[in-house]
Order: sequence, then C-alpha cells, then structure tokens
Amino acid sequence: MKRFAFIGAGSLQFTSKTMRDLLTFPAFRDCEIVLMDINKKNLDRIYEVCLKIKEAMNCPGCKIIATTDRAEALKGADGVLCTVFNGDVDIWRYDIEIPKKYGVDINVGDTRSVSGIFRALRNIPLMLDICRDIEKYCPNAVFLNYTNPMPMLCQAMQKYSDVEVTGLCHSVQNTVDMLSQWLNVPYEEVVYKCAGVNHQAFYLELKHNGEDLYPRLRELLKQEEYYNKEQVRNEMFLKLGYYVTESSGHNSEYNQWFRKRPDLIEKYCTHSTNWNPGEYAFSLNLRLDRKANPDKQYNEWLEKEVDTKKGTEYAGEIFNARFGDGKPFVFNGNVLNHGSIPNLPYDACVEVPVVADRMGFKTTIAGKLPEHLAILVNTTARIESLVVEAAMRKDKEAVYHAVCMDPLTSAVCSLDEIHKMTDELFKVNRDFLGDYK
Repeated sequence: MKRFAFIGAGSLQFTSKTMRDLLTFPAFRDCEIVLMDINKKNLDRIYEVCLKIKEAMNCPGCKIIATTDRAEALKGADGVLCTVFNGDVDIWRYDIEIPKKYGVDINVGDTRSVSGIFRALRNIPLMLDICRDIEKYCPNAVFLNYTNPMPMLCQAMQKYSDVEVTGLCHSVQNTVDMLSQWLNVPYEEVVYKCAGVNHQAFYLELKHNGEDLYPRLRELLKQEEYYNKEQVRNEMFLKLGYYVTESSGHNSEYNQWFRKRPDLIEKYCTHSTNWNPGEYAFSLNLRLDRKANPDKQYNEWLEKEVDTKKGTEYAGEIFNARFGDGKPFVFNGNVLNHGSIPNLPYDACVEVPVVADRMGFKTTIAGKLPEHLAILVNTTARIESLVVEAAMRKDKEAVYHAVCMDPLTSAVCSLDEIHKMTDELFKVNRDFLGDYK
C-alpha cells in the first residue's frame, strides 16, 4: 500500500484533483491518503470531499486519514504534496496594499515583484522545515510542491535540503489547451517545447502534425474577439514572437510594460475576457471572500457529481512513473538549471521538460532562449536567486536590492521610495521573518 501525504490539504482544488487522478492508476487504487492541515475546519471539510471521491472512484481499499500533525502525516510516506501558505490572507493583504501606496499596482502578487518577494521570505523557512521532516520521517519520498512563489521555494529546497523535490504548475498544459481550442486542433496532438522560469516560460516550439502553429495564431489574433481574451499575453506574443505560459493578469506584474500607468492598466489589464484580466488585488479579493464564507467552496463541490476522468495535472503521472507502474512521464518541472538553458544562470530555478521514471528526475537540455527573451528571464531569475540567498542569510540589504531591480517596482518608484516601502513590509512581516540585519 503506497502512502501519500497532502501537506496543506485544505486546498480544495489541488487536493481533490490530485486524489482523483491518483485513484485512476491501478498501482494506487488501494493507497493510503493522509490529509494534513493546521486548519481543523478545512481539514474536516476536505475529508468529506475525499470520502466522496473514494466512493465515486469505487476504491474501497483506499484508506483516508486526517491529521493536524505534520510528522504523523509524513511517517512512511512514498509521495508528498505541498499546498501550504505561511501567513493568512491578512498578511498577504499588506503585501498588496502597502506597495499600492507607492504606485506599485499588483494583480496577484504570489510569485514575484515586491509582494512575491515577501511571500518567499515567509515561506522559505517553512518549506525547509517540511524538508527536514521529510528527511527524518520519509527520506526516500518524492516531494511535489504546488506552493508559490514556485521558483524561489524550489531553489531553496533543492539547494539546501537532500529531498527529491520538484515544483509543479498547470500553466504550461492549460495554456496549450487554451490555444488548441482557439486554433481548433486536438489538445493531445499539439507538440511543444516550453522553457524559461515558472509563469514566465515561453513556447519555443508549438506544432500540430509538423505545422508551426504560430503563423495561424498571429492571423487569429487580428480578430478582436481573440485578442481580447488575453490582452497582455497576446500583446507580448505579437511583439516578442513567442507565447508565454501564465495568465495576462500574472504577466502584467512580471514586467515593466503594462501596470506602470493608469492608462496602461485600463487598456491592458481591465477588459480582457479570460479568467484573470489583471485588475488590482484580483486574487486577494477571491481569498478574502473565501475567508468570509469558508464553507462555500466545499459545499458547492460536494453538491456536484464527481468527475472520475483523470485530469491534466502532473502529480499522479509523476508518482506513477517514480513508484507505480514505472511508465516514464515527461512534464515541465521546476528544477535547478545546471545548463539546461545555457543563457540563464547556472543555479537558477528554471521550468523545463523533465523526465520522471523509476530512477528519479532527469532534466533535459532545453537549449538557449532567444536572446531578447533571455534578457527578460535573466532579470527574473537573478532576482529570485538573490532573494533565496537573502532569506538564508537574513540579509535585509539584499532584499532591498532585489526589490530595487524588480521591473514593475523600478518602473514606478525611486530608490528612496523602494527603501521606505520595503521597510514597511519588513515591519508588518516581523512575526514571520524574525531578525533581518
């Protein structure tokens, strides 16, 4: 019986989809699922969800356990999944609202820019604590992380622990699914090579039956209906030549082009028709609503019929490749670069094709990024590496420097304003960060 520990199991979407996917594999139909969350109410609700999935998947041999004890959850685990969040939405709120006073208008703020930097500083110590528990209680476990900011957390764990860990995001396959629908080609027939850093990876190749899909996409985006679906990403594609993985709202805060003036926010970040156009505090507002109505998402899920078809998340396939039936699986994972993309820093955390099999994870050679994209992604990757080292040394000056170099922040703030803003954020985060010098 294989044992899976879900750390931060109250995350409804990730836990429900991953458990469902696991039970589609013959090797895991009789597995043990251990749900761990420090929020007892959310833990009880996700336990209900998992019982319903178990019944719908007709897996009576599957055992489900709920606990608030992380050590208990990890003992003997073969696979570990992580969706934790260190600090409630009230702390995240400061990450969004304090920068806004200085003109830094943030959409999500969980991956980079000044808010992503402080989220990393809070979460890196927690993630390394989890790694130390894995080393103690299940040293051979495969650890899959879903928590953002993905590149900074994964880089810290991969550099400063002995755990076999990679980070997973669904933006790569979800974007291919979106584009395949736009272009009316079957998703499963699209061949692509995607490389960069998480949320800022680009499709270097995008083909169907040997045909380059980019010329068709350029023609399609001449239609206002399609251009308006993803205004930021479509504008980036038309001007930079390659399509980026993450949503328009996210990407609008990763560069200096779309959020530095009110007129640009109005033009590019307000009227897009897909799920995240880019309005201020979009994701925070969703979480505040969930906090005000904590049972709503669980009740809505429990009222629906369970979809028993395996989805496109990577986790189940990876676990199956590593210690299930052993069928190798290729996915875009977050790993230390080590030459996979030669024109990015050697020790950066990159998102590139990775092969999972019985022997472990094998990072492929993705090749160079086009030079103009390498400039953009190098800035991101170097800032992220600086933040990781700042967290390990508790180096406040290095944090200042990282925020100074952030494209969005530097587009709207002076060096003095950045210093004052960063000091404010250190002050409200003091209970999580300890003594930075």
